Amino acid sequence: MAMTRVHARSAAIALLASMTIFTAGCPGKEKLTAQGPYAQEVSDAIPKIERVTGLKFKKQPVLERRTKEQVRAFLVKQFEDERSQTDLAAQQTLLRRLGLVGEDFDLRALMLDLYTEQIVGFYDPATKVLYVVDGAPPDQLGFVIEHELVHALQDQYTNLDSLLHIKGDDDRVLAAQSVMEGQATLVPLRDRLGPAAEIPGGWDRVRQMVRESSSSMPKFAAAPQILQETLIFPYLSGMEFMKHFDDQEPGKMPFGAAMPVSSTQIIHPSAYFGSNAEQPVTITLPPLHGATNTYENDMGEFETRLFLFQHLKDQNASIRAAMGWAGDRYAILKTPHGDGLAWVTVWRSAVDAGEFRTAMQKVFTARYPNVQATEGPQGTHLIASGRSMVLSGGDVEGHSVLVYIDVPAADRADILDMSKIALK
Repeated sequence: MAMTRVHARSAAIALLASMTIFTAGCPGKEKLTAQGPYAQEVSDAIPKIERVTGLKFKKQPVLERRTKEQVRAFLVKQFEDERSQTDLAAQQTLLRRLGLVGEDFDLRALMLDLYTEQIVGFYDPATKVLYVVDGAPPDQLGFVIEHELVHALQDQYTNLDSLLHIKGDDDRVLAAQSVMEGQATLVPLRDRLGPAAEIPGGWDRVRQMVRESSSSMPKFAAAPQILQETLIFPYLSGMEFMKHFDDQEPGKMPFGAAMPVSSTQIIHPSAYFGSNAEQPVTITLPPLHGATNTYENDMGEFETRLFLFQHLKDQNASIRAAMGWAGDRYAILKTPHGDGLAWVTVWRSAVDAGEFRTAMQKVFTARYPNVQATEGPQGTHLIASGRSMVLSGGDVEGHSVLVYIDVPAADRADILDMSKIALK
């Protein structure tokens, strides 16, 4: 899903900048000499960042200022890109078919307003320039500049542009973005907090401050929960991952082959570190019957959890039901009577699959409390609001698999042959 990455540029968002904690820093002795806007702030920040990360800047970062109007114009141009339009249209359909937004929901309009409100600085790996948005409160400026300088430093050691443009694997992009945004959030906080960063409960307070600040940002507060959480995840959960990484692998960076490959590895460090690192199962969907596959992508454990929580309103149950995730693949469909969704999920065990199936049946009840689902050869079948929805399960190549289909009620629902799914 990953709506926040449709036009991904590594950014400092207002929610993060607004909770910055300030202490005086000590400039290093050796500096790159900055020029242009905020030259002194950049020159002071560089040695701090190098000290915290252990990496040296290879090139002098370039910083420019932009107005809110220029940022919005930049976003509009990004939204007009062909790939962005394709992604937005598909993700809007996904949100609708999963019952996370209404049928009249306009994803493009909301994301444009949300980004315009939230972005206070961003680094563009295509131009190698970091931008600070005019109007950022003076007491937040240092955090914004340091955050974007970390992105500029990262880009000198790994290819940020290629990471953020992986096609058809949003969960992997979310994991990569979590490393980049997590480190860019952690570094300025550690610079400011110093030893206080390791006080028990200190990082929980940071999380709390970010969430408390959301009430003052109307576009963010009005956004669907799944969009709010996917916007925050790379910064907060990414920061937690980078804390674990620094503890486990001091002096190293999770770049290149060491980059996490799923939100599962960000959420559960045990899935990343050590010999038991978990790789998602790769799913190849078969040809469909009576429908055309127009777009494919994945959701990952984190967004699966969010989907369940938005319907069930039970955090523990949603976390538990998504925890056995081993891989997923969804297709946006064109059918004779409209659009549809085919979503294949793979689970670590039959027990995990059963728990998710039970949660999905509860989602049916939450979405359509006055409609009774039926059990038949195809699985759990529900017809409501002009839609036909089927949830079925089985074994594919030794893996527990569930298939969810949502198509117009006038169309056939048996569009995908589970036995033809290929797993790797």
